[in-house]
Amino acid sequence: QVQLVESGGGSVQAGGSLRLSCAASGYTYGLNCWAWFRQPPGKEREAVAGIYTNGGSIAYADSVKERFTISEDNAMNTIYLQMNSLKPEDTAMYYCAASGMVSWLCMDRVRSGRTAAFAAWGQGTQVTVSS
Repeated sequence: QVQLVESGGGSVQAGGSLRLSCAASGYTYGLNCWAWFRQPPGKEREAVAGIYTNGGSIAYADSVKERFTISEDNAMNTIYLQMNSLKPEDTAMYYCAASGMVSWLCMDRVRSGRTAAFAAWGQGTQVTVSS
């Protein structure tokens, strides 16, 4: 069983930055597709960014391109989401998710926001951006 723990959320003003971390522990073998999702209040969960590990593909939602960067530290079993130029509409609970799948399917599932494709989820970390 794998455990994912997010951290790094908080409250910032518009234009500010935050760096989210997702630390994985337990049985992580085979988990090669990692993603960040977010769920604004009263709305559905949506994919923000995804990465196929070990230097593989990366995908971003159009709303965060050029502002957010997903990265990995395999030695630490950790995934990061650097968020710059934050906007009030970025306010949401942010979740880390992981699963095992081939690269093209990983990117497809991230771009389509298919939450059911991801087997492991963290508990979420809140990001609040004020104007």
